[in-house]
Amino acid sequence: MSSKKICVLMGGTSNERDVSLVSGKNVVDALVSLNKYEVIPVVLDRDSVEDVPDCDVCFLALHGGWGESGGVQAALDKRKIPYTGPGAKASQIAMDKVKTKMVLEMKGVPTAKWTLASPGTEASPLPLPVVVKPPCDGSSVGISKVQAADEWKPALDAALAAQGGKGEVMVEAFIEGREMTVAVIDGAPLPVIEICAKGGWYGYDEKYNSDETRYPFPDDPFLPLVQQIAVDAYRACGCRGVTRVDFRIDAKNRPFVLELNTLPGMTGHSLVPKAAQQAGLSFPELCDRMIAAAKCDG
Repeated sequence: MSSKKICVLMGGTSNERDVSLVSGKNVVDALVSLNKYEVIPVVLDRDSVEDVPDCDVCFLALHGGWGESGGVQAALDKRKIPYTGPGAKASQIAMDKVKTKMVLEMKGVPTAKWTLASPGTEASPLPLPVVVKPPCDGSSVGISKVQAADEWKPALDAALAAQGGKGEVMVEAFIEGREMTVAVIDGAPLPVIEICAKGGWYGYDEKYNSDETRYPFPDDPFLPLVQQIAVDAYRACGCRGVTRVDFRIDAKNRPFVLELNTLPGMTGHSLVPKAAQQAGLSFPELCDRMIAAAKCDG
C-alpha cells in the first residue's frame, strides 16, 4: 500500500509569511520523522492553490491573510482535497475579530468590551487602558497597548498601517490580570498555558524573538472553567481540528476570550505544541493527529 501524499502549505502573502515558513519547515521535519507519509513542501507565493499538486491531505502551516481567513480552505474545498484545521466559514469568522466578537456575544461566551475606530478618531472611544488592533491580522502584527492619551495616535497609525491604511481598527478594553491560552483539538481542550511576558505585554517580539517569556502550566482551581469556555468558543465559531483560544483572566479569576487562532503557530515558541507535549503528545504525534482529522467541505 502506497504512503499518503501530504502537501505542507507554507509561506503565503500575509504579514506572517516568515513565521509560516518556520512553522512549515517544522511540520515537514516532523512528518518525515514518522516515516509513514510522502511529504511535499509547498511554498505559496500567491493567493492560489493552482500550483499545489494532487495529494491526500494538505497540512496548512499558513498564518494570516488568505491562508487563514477561509481563502485557501474554500479553494481546497473546490478541489475536494482534505486539509487540516477548520473549514472556510469558521476560518473567516475567527480571522475577522469583529465577526468573532459578534458570534461570541451572540452565543453568550464572555469576551472583552470592544468598539471600532476610524482613521480620524482623535482619542480612544473606550476608557484607557485599551488594546488597538487590526481586525484581520494575527501574530500581534500592528497591535499596541495604549495606557496614556499621547499613545493613542501612534497605536491607531500602527494598526492602520498593518491593514494598508484603510478601514476601521478594533479598540478593546485591556483586562488587567493574567493571560492564558487553551488549544482545543477535535473538540477536547489541552492543558491551559499561562503566558508570562516581561512587562505584562505579549506582543510580536515577546512571541517570536524573546527567550524571557515564560509559559508555565498553572494549577488554579478555575482552570476547568477556562477550558470549558475555550470549547464553547470553538463550537460557537464552528471550528474543527486544532484551534487555539486566547484569554485574559481578571482579578476575580473571570475568563474573557480575546480571539481564536484557527491556524496556530508550529514554531519553537508556539503554544499548541507545548500544550500537546504536556498532554503526552509529541510534536510529530500532534501533526499526525491533525492529519487524521483533516476534512474538506467540497
